[in-house]
Amino acid sequence: MVDQQARTGGDRRPTEIPAIRWEEPPEGPVLVLLDQTRLPAEEVELVCTDAAALVEAIRSLAVRGAPLLGIAGAYGVALAAARGFDVAEAARALEEARPTAVNLSVGVRRAQAAHQEALARTGDPTAAAVAALAAARALHQEDAEASARMAAHGLALLDELLSGGGHRILTHCNTGSLVSGGEGTAFAVALAAHRAGRLRRLWVDETRPLLQGARLTAYEAARSGMAYTLLTDNAAGSLFAAGEVDAVLIGADRIAADGSVANKVGSYPLAVLARYHHVPFIVVAPLTTVDPDTPDGASIEVEQRPGFEVTEVAAPQAAGAGGGIPVAPLGTQAYNPAFDVTPPELVTAIVTEEGVVSPVTAEALAELCARPPAEAPPASA
Repeated sequence: MVDQQARTGGDRRPTEIPAIRWEEPPEGPVLVLLDQTRLPAEEVELVCTDAAALVEAIRSLAVRGAPLLGIAGAYGVALAAARGFDVAEAARALEEARPTAVNLSVGVRRAQAAHQEALARTGDPTAAAVAALAAARALHQEDAEASARMAAHGLALLDELLSGGGHRILTHCNTGSLVSGGEGTAFAVALAAHRAGRLRRLWVDETRPLLQGARLTAYEAARSGMAYTLLTDNAAGSLFAAGEVDAVLIGADRIAADGSVANKVGSYPLAVLARYHHVPFIVVAPLTTVDPDTPDGASIEVEQRPGFEVTEVAAPQAAGAGGGIPVAPLGTQAYNPAFDVTPPELVTAIVTEEGVVSPVTAEALAELCARPPAEAPPASA
C-alpha cells in the first residue's frame, strides 16, 4: 500500500533530499520514496508498506535510476521480510518490475541471499528480516561511497582528455542524487567539475519521452548552482556542429560483458554524433551495472513503455488514456522504447568506482570487475 504526503522543498540542495529511506513508525516498517513523477512542481513522498506498492512505484517511475533501483529492490525484500510476507514471491515481483536495469535484480538477490542464509542458520524469521535489512543498508552505503569515487575518477579523466578547464558537458536523462545513494553517476562527475571551477556549461537534454532531463536534471543542476542550459534532444546535433560540446557524460542501466551500454533512449544517437565530431563519449556507472551474464548488446532486453507517454503530455487533470493532454490523433501508435544500446566501439571510456576502462573491450571490463574492491577514502578526504 502507498500513501502520499506532500513536503515543501525549501532551499534544500539535491544531496539533502532523501530519494529513499527506511522508517520504522509504531505501525510497522515502511519504505519512503521521493515521488520523481511529481518533480519539479512539488516534492511528494510515497510511503510503501509492502513490496507490491514498491513494484508499482518502480513501474510508474516514481523511483528510478539504475543504482537507486538496486537499493530499492534490496529494501523491498527487507520490507517483505519485516512485514511477514512471502519473501521469495516479493523478490520475483521486484525483479520483474523493470527488465533492463540489472541493478534492480542485483539488489534484490543480495538482500534475498542474506535473508535465506540467516533463516537457514537461525531458523528465526525475525533474525532473517534483520539480515535482509542490513544487506539493504550496506548496499545503500556502498553506493554512496561508489558515487564519490566515480566522481573523482571521472573528473580526473575529463582533465586528462580536455585541456584548459572550462568543460562544456552534454548529459542525457537524469543521473544525479535522485538515482543514487550518493550524488549520482554522470551528474556527480559534472558536479565535481562545477565545484572545482572547471565546468563552463552543462547542456541538459530534455530526454524524451518522459522529460527526465528537463524535469529532474535541470532541477538538480539549478539547486546546485550550476551553469546549465536545457535543449531538445534533436538540437544536440547543432551544438556539436557549432563546437559547443567538449564531452558527453551519460549513465547506464546495463553494461553487457562486451561493453555495450544500455541507457535512456537517445543515448546511441549522441554516441554517433560524438564520434563524428571527435568528442569523448563517457559512460559513468557502478560495477553493479555491469552484467557479465549478458554477452553483448543484442542480448539486452529493452523495456517498451506505453505509447501514451509519447502521444500525450502529462497533466493530472486531463482525460487522455494516460491522464495527459493528447498531442497526436486518437489511435496513433507510438514506438516507445525506454532505452537504446550503444556499442562499445563508440564509447570512449567507462568510469566506475574501481577505475576507468578505455578503450572499452570485454577483456578490460572483465579485468576491472575481477579486481578486489578498493577501500573507500576516509570521510575527510
